[in-house]
Amino acid sequence: MRTAKRLTRMEEMIMLAVLTLKDDAYLVAVTDFLKDVTEARVLLTSVHLPLSRLEKEGFLSSELGEATAVRGGRRKKIYRITKAGFAALEAHKKITKTLWAAYPEYSKPNG
Repeated sequence: MRTAKRLTRMEEMIMLAVLTLKDDAYLVAVTDFLKDVTEARVLLTSVHLPLSRLEKEGFLSSELGEATAVRGGRRKKIYRITKAGFAALEAHKKITKTLWAAYPEYSKPNG
């Protein structure tokens, strides 16, 4: 029996960013969102490679948006979560909740 692919922490964060950004989920927006949320340096390549991998694995799909003058006429590649992507996120969430359940003192307010 083949086990499902496990998400890395970065893949999880990228997929959650795609969910949050909806129709604005393109490379630069996802990168900027993660910079804001993590308050850390996030490089385009550290987002681009997992985005491509997640799309190849069927967890994300993409389509080209409209060309804009701001981008010199280039079109943005907009990402969306697939059903397989939702399932992978749910599995990841379940694992995380199970692991954290061993430490209830950290799930209390002000804990």
